[in-house]
Amino acid sequence: MRTTSRGLIAALALTPLLAGCFAPGDSGAGSGGRLRVALAVPPVQALSPYSNDATVLSKLSVAEGLTALDKNGTAEPALAKSWKQDGATTWTFELRKAEFQDGTELTAQAVVDALDHAGAAKPKPRVLSDVSLTAKAEDADTVTLTTKSPDPVLPLRLASPALAILSAKAYAKDGAVSPVGTGTGPFEITRLNGKTKATLDRFDGYWGGKAKAPGIDVSWVADGTARANALRGGEADIAEWIPTAQAKLLDKKTRHEVPSVRTDSLILNTGSGLFTDAGLRAAAREAVDGSALVDSVFGGYADPAQGLFGPAVPWAADKRVEVTGRTKAATAAEVKTGTKGRTLRLATYTNRSELPEAATVLQQQLEKAGFTVKQDVREYTQMEGDLLAGKYDALVFSRVTLLDTGDAVDYLASDFTSEGVYNIAGLKNTAVDKAIRAAAAERDTRSRQEKIMRAEAEILRTDAVVPLVHEQAVQGIAADVEGVILDPRERSLIDVDTRLK
Repeated sequence: MRTTSRGLIAALALTPLLAGCFAPGDSGAGSGGRLRVALAVPPVQALSPYSNDATVLSKLSVAEGLTALDKNGTAEPALAKSWKQDGATTWTFELRKAEFQDGTELTAQAVVDALDHAGAAKPKPRVLSDVSLTAKAEDADTVTLTTKSPDPVLPLRLASPALAILSAKAYAKDGAVSPVGTGTGPFEITRLNGKTKATLDRFDGYWGGKAKAPGIDVSWVADGTARANALRGGEADIAEWIPTAQAKLLDKKTRHEVPSVRTDSLILNTGSGLFTDAGLRAAAREAVDGSALVDSVFGGYADPAQGLFGPAVPWAADKRVEVTGRTKAATAAEVKTGTKGRTLRLATYTNRSELPEAATVLQQQLEKAGFTVKQDVREYTQMEGDLLAGKYDALVFSRVTLLDTGDAVDYLASDFTSEGVYNIAGLKNTAVDKAIRAAAAERDTRSRQEKIMRAEAEILRTDAVVPLVHEQAVQGIAADVEGVILDPRERSLIDVDTRLK
């Protein structure tokens, strides 16, 4: 088993593309110190912060929230230079002097408007799935935030890329949001070419000082082998998510292994189809063996899953709660009888190259248990709507568990509560909802972690999700690039210090 440092930060790289993606003359790509980056998942909603595209805005330092997360997952100042809690549900944030990339000033009213737009978005951003937030401008530089119920991790929540503060120009009357030229970060998006390319230039008015790189040329390349080849061929400076099969083919100087808070799981649709039957869910859970994927699919760059949270969440193991009271699994004969004439629709996506291979292994395991399985494998952007609409029975899914806030409660609330906005499992379970609410209300860090692990046990008891492996990310970074951020939460990549040597 390959092991890596369990520390929370390391530097990452995104990138390379198919031949020709960085053609000579493409906005100075590869010249003048510009960084060439290849990302894996094409934009779903033109880089709207209210979609999964939000992380691109933070990875490329385009937009910022009131706060940011440091390497230990603690909230630190960003557009807010300081804050204080005035009561159980009220917080006051003092803004720093900053300007948007369109030349307008950052003001308290601009912050209020941005947060109001996020709260009114449909669907609501995952980070707001378990909180009701009201913002008020006290003066030009002071914002008061009030929550309906106590939210002890509000400063962490405000660091979410989904709550980036954009200028008034970003928000259209129809609800669309555009970060093109409307952020506050050191890099400004000057051109977005559909789902294939983006051009970013340095924003010299950035409050944190001028970036060392003059710009970034981004291409989205879903094929992981193509990203690795682009790095090897000198067509990209940073390559995101190198497939494990390609990792050993990279020069050691360009291969960077990062402990990740990413867990790959089999999500079962409890809301409709085969897996509304708890006995069939239990049979699927007993049939699949994630440990079989560690070497065969991930080449040792993974650990067998112990639960929803892996080794990169160091406090989880000691606080894990035994899962009891599970439904008895249907036998193979009962599976065949209960699914007669019905096919298990197993989905996954191509943006992470290991997932289709993992789905094939799981299909074989499920068929041995009596299921008839048919796969649907596409790019994630082509299937997200169907996933949220419950059109599949099962999904092989890779999830960054601490992506949205750095706080595990937010992940649990968005993915597993009855009202969760990213509840692909369609789970509606009173005990799960109660356990997650209890964790959300807890202020003490240790007690909050203990309640999170009780909630994990409640979720696993339903068999709505079967954890498979905890990934170790492999990032490709050219030897002449320095200052790339290796982030286990996959929210950061390039900042003011990233540059070609």
